[in-house]
Amino acid sequence: MEKRIVAFDIGDKRIGVAASDPFNTYALPGQTYFRTKNAEEDAKALARIAAEKGAGLIVCGLPLNADGSESEQTGKVRRFAALLAACTPLPVVFEDERCTTTEAEGVLIAGGVRREKRKESIDSIAASYILEGYLNKTKKERTMSEEKKLHEAECDCEEEESNLVELIDDESKTHKCYHIGTIEYKDGWYAFFQSAEEGEEESDEVTILQIVGDEGSEELVPVEDEKLLDEVFDEFCRVMEEDDDADEAASLDTDYEEGCGCGCKHHDHKKR
Repeated sequence: MEKRIVAFDIGDKRIGVAASDPFNTYALPGQTYFRTKNAEEDAKALARIAAEKGAGLIVCGLPLNADGSESEQTGKVRRFAALLAACTPLPVVFEDERCTTTEAEGVLIAGGVRREKRKESIDSIAASYILEGYLNKTKKERTMSEEKKLHEAECDCEEEESNLVELIDDESKTHKCYHIGTIEYKDGWYAFFQSAEEGEEESDEVTILQIVGDEGSEELVPVEDEKLLDEVFDEFCRVMEEDDDADEAASLDTDYEEGCGCGCKHHDHKKR
């Protein structure tokens, strides 16, 4: 369960009160608060109501004109909300309350409530509409955020899959690797790989292979010259740094004698 959310429909004479259920899924109208002539005391009273309901957030309806502009009443509500915020440690936020009073009155009329009785509950029903609007908005934002994260995760998986290659050594053993980059250096092209073998501990080792041959019949061959290998790796780090990947590049390490991160000797690699 989450902390409840309390909403107030702030008027000059009355303040409607509504609270969410413990799961913040729907709004429940409460008792209408009748204002005194002391705004600070009214603010303290609302702060106590919020505390009694175990609220974690206060939503104040913001009266705007039909075109979204602010009115004199908007300023009054903002000033009162500032007083309320000074009386409670809870966050105080605003929610557009346009049409909520009209909707609340329509509900009461449809329910056969007599005109003189409507004042007792219309503001709290309006507060419940304000709260429902806030709950629906936050639910939509949360859903969109979750969908965005899911989409990004799916894109990351697709990118990883698209970079997954299989290298075959001269013993016909297949090794799954991620292709992490290709650079040109001194009229040569060099490809960089990291192991993608399941069950292996994550390694920062990188395998560097030179691309040789004509287009369409290229092969990946080891770089036997260790000085050249160092130069190629340094150039790779420089390129990575230009791409704001300096930290990742600095963590990579070549293994000249023991072989690549996928467990194969450099001189064993061939392109599948």
